[in-house]
Amino acid sequence: MQQIRFIVLLLLAASASFSKPPATQAQADLRSPDLNLILQTMERVEQQNPARSRPYELTRQYKAFRGDDKTPTAEITAEIDFTPPDKKTFKILQARGLSLIEKIVRNLLKQETMPVKEGHDRDIDRENYNFVFLRQESFGLTEEYVLHIIPKRKEKGLILGQIWVDAKTFRIRRIEGVLAQNPSIWIKNSYITLQFGAVNGMWMTVSMDVIATVRFLGRYTLTGLYVGVRSPASITQSR
Repeated sequence: MQQIRFIVLLLLAASASFSKPPATQAQADLRSPDLNLILQTMERVEQQNPARSRPYELTRQYKAFRGDDKTPTAEITAEIDFTPPDKKTFKILQARGLSLIEKIVRNLLKQETMPVKEGHDRDIDRENYNFVFLRQESFGLTEEYVLHIIPKRKEKGLILGQIWVDAKTFRIRRIEGVLAQNPSIWIKNSYITLQFGAVNGMWMTVSMDVIATVRFLGRYTLTGLYVGVRSPASITQSR
């Protein structure tokens, strides 16, 4: 009788061990990636970005839409010139429509091109932000890390929100959030989305969308779309 009971116990123990799911892979999938490793690689990749070391002339077209209107109330075309290592200038090539929108675009461009304070660049790195790992997402065939970014100071050009980092290249593909400080006295309650992509071998902003309340005018959507860039060779030849 004792032998039978012992055999039954062995069989129950064996069946219990076989019935347990293989937890190793499941637990590995649930573990968050190493945030420090993500940030170290992301920062290194950005420092190697040719857009930091090559001169270029970027043309961008802005359109402003009031509320849900499909027809823009203003259109502005601007050129941004970059001379390494850190000189940026801009000029308005064409503007039509509501003059206040042109003023807002000028303020945005002034903020983008103004010299940064000593040690206060606008890079998405650990000098300017705290980071929290949120989740991992699949965008088609691309795996992305989604990180929460919190500015370490209230300063123009910094964003409180989220970034999407390509899990293979460690390039930032998208930024969404609210500006740490409004770029213009005419704008409030703004939410910005930046999309990044490869342009002539450089990784840079290819589109921008800002949804904001414009004082005295109501809710507006301002879009900024990359429409062309001149390569270093063509700039040199034209001068």
